[in-house]
Amino acid sequence: MPKKKKPAGGRPAKNFDPRRYGASSGAAQLGGRSRMPAAAPGSRSKGHRGYRPAEEPPPHQARGNANERAAPASGRHDRDVRPSRSDNRPARDDDRSARSPRSHGRDTRSAHSLARADRPSRPFGDGERAHRRNSSSDFSSSRNLHPAHHTDDVVLERLEATATLAVDVEGISFSDLGLGANIVRQLTAMGAAAPFPIQAATIPEVLAGKDVLGRGRTGSGKTIAFGAPVVERLMENNGAKGRKQGRAPRALILAPTRELAMQIDRTIQPIARSVGLFTATIYGGVPQHTQVGALRRGVDIVIATPGRLEDLIEQGRLTLSNITITVLDEADHMCDLGFLEPVQRILRHTATGGQRLLFSATLDKAVATLANEFLSDPSVHEIAGEDQASSTIDHRVLIIDHRDKVPIIEQLAARAGKTLIFARTRAFAEQLAEQLDYADIPATSLHGDLNQSRRSRNLALLTSGRVDVLVATDVAARGIHVDDIDLVIQADPPDEYKAYLHRSGRTGRAGKKGMVVTLITRHRRRRMEELLDRADIKAELVETRPGDRLLTELGAPVERT
Repeated sequence: MPKKKKPAGGRPAKNFDPRRYGASSGAAQLGGRSRMPAAAPGSRSKGHRGYRPAEEPPPHQARGNANERAAPASGRHDRDVRPSRSDNRPARDDDRSARSPRSHGRDTRSAHSLARADRPSRPFGDGERAHRRNSSSDFSSSRNLHPAHHTDDVVLERLEATATLAVDVEGISFSDLGLGANIVRQLTAMGAAAPFPIQAATIPEVLAGKDVLGRGRTGSGKTIAFGAPVVERLMENNGAKGRKQGRAPRALILAPTRELAMQIDRTIQPIARSVGLFTATIYGGVPQHTQVGALRRGVDIVIATPGRLEDLIEQGRLTLSNITITVLDEADHMCDLGFLEPVQRILRHTATGGQRLLFSATLDKAVATLANEFLSDPSVHEIAGEDQASSTIDHRVLIIDHRDKVPIIEQLAARAGKTLIFARTRAFAEQLAEQLDYADIPATSLHGDLNQSRRSRNLALLTSGRVDVLVATDVAARGIHVDDIDLVIQADPPDEYKAYLHRSGRTGRAGKKGMVVTLITRHRRRRMEELLDRADIKAELVETRPGDRLLTELGAPVERT
């Protein structure tokens, strides 16, 4: 039973009456007398709120007759005594039709007309229209609405470079290029029995001490192209000195992302250890004490990302004064991420007159800036035969409805073999991986919200075969080195052709066959055609719906060569 509450005590409230309160309380307290006579002045202190002067001015009274009203009143200012304003303007005519359209002395401009004498009339026929002149208005956005158009890109076909064909390197071994026996033996153990075209073209130039500017798409073998000769060059210059405490590095390799830096280290470290050299990897996202400890023990080659490298330089934990060989891998993507100025500052810390190697999948204005400032009479090489006719990658573009995107991706990904799916945002990458996993398609994600250990674990799931589908963003996908990815699905199309080339470079690696399928909506068709034309890729655009036979054909496993 609830406990009974006691009734509220006290007398009942009375209605408040101000008149009764003043008559009863004030008079009663003063014995029937008021506090102060009504005619008596109040406080004599001007600061008091009850101040009232002893003699108040008489109140203002209205003046009754006309003479009193015409006389100036007391207390008024002199400015009020002024003559009445005379108005000599003509009276306004009430007839509006008789009024002048341009009155009161304004200019006699002609009436407004839509005809403009400074530009011809606009034709509405089928002929080609004149080019619209650029507007300098601040109200229009200066952002390029079509990122596929870039006027500052270097035209690759006009690049003065030494082209290397695959047939030109047939029968050539790494020993013929000038590499030592230990390095050749290690390359053979890693599965690199014969050099790729980019390797055969650049290794002799690097061994000769020349600066090199190499262009080749992702997966063309650029890591061995600069890694093996760099190790050989360090062996020629004083050789392997053993591990000495605090020894400064002599070679520096810069990469745009930590995934790519780790992949480069996995390729170069066995080559360096085979001849007694040591490497260290420096990247952000993890505590730096392990990396600082490796530098204190002494290293020969540092593989780093620009951000963490600059932090250690500012802390005084790393010096680049002994760096004689510097490599920039994927320089175009490094500039796209905003690392152009940090890379310039880092290169200025290296030894003057050192050897510089720059490798990139595309050559744009930012890469040309680095090449002009830091490369001295470089040997320029590119891989010939990378056009679509000789490529091992098949490109397809599917026009779909936005609501059909996930069902179509599920139908394409439900196949044997490894599939890489590109998403624009981190949230969509995580959501799509969960939806595929819910549809009994083993999938995992790779994006910037994951810490380094989670990234490595998810990537290991793909390489080990425990999952067949990896959904990744552009930045996180840099550095993915999986040779047997035979299908790339672009769930969100890229905004520029360079991103398309980097995405498609995830498949068809090492001469194997691959396929790139891009999903777009109808309103993106024109932009996609411009992007493909910029990338020099021809692909048929086909409208597709879930359940079409084309999806079954595209989802079939690609035959590997």
